Amino acid sequence: MAFKTILLDLDGTLVDAFTTIHRSYCHTLPQFGRPAPTMEQVRRAVGGGLRNAMRHFLPEELIDSAIAVHQAYTDQILLEDVRAFPGSLELLQALHARGLTLAVFTNKHAGSSRSICAHLGFTPLLNAIYGAGDTPWIKPQPELAAHVLGELKADPATTLLIGDSPFDVQAAHNGGFQCWCVTTGTHNTEQLTAAKADRVFGGLPELQATLLAEV
Repeated sequence: MAFKTILLDLDGTLVDAFTTIHRSYCHTLPQFGRPAPTMEQVRRAVGGGLRNAMRHFLPEELIDSAIAVHQAYTDQILLEDVRAFPGSLELLQALHARGLTLAVFTNKHAGSSRSICAHLGFTPLLNAIYGAGDTPWIKPQPELAAHVLGELKADPATTLLIGDSPFDVQAAHNGGFQCWCVTTGTHNTEQLTAAKADRVFGGLPELQATLLAEV
């Protein structure tokens, strides 16, 4: 069956926000007695939500305080460095023109996600934006996928998630739908293939060419 609903991860998939994320960790961790991390350390940590990522750097008793500092600083610098990946806007425009249901499906803070989508011109092309804090769940919990598909009145058999990490693959498969991945984020082809991504692409333009042939 042709895809009718496309869910899209944000960081690492549609947008490059790694500079912003790295700056926020460099601002936060020294305040809790930890050295500023390298970009590579941050890239390895992210994907499963901010709380899970913080656990790579801090003990549990410091995480709530660190998240508050991190989020406050992120809010200040949110739009300074974020960039759309090549092909992001074009993909959304092409899929929107074909009448598909499109939604951002991310573990990034919901308010930050909406601000970024508005800033980059994505919002008018989207039916919804689902981020951390909108529900009690995050990817890859199956309850989140069920909630989102219910709100969008989507059938798992005609739903596709486009992402960049094993968290996306697991989230999609927990929800009963496919996941196509790009290697512009946190994981390479071998890692995404090992995570059982249904397809892996070097970037969104390549993915778009394949996807438009199937919708």
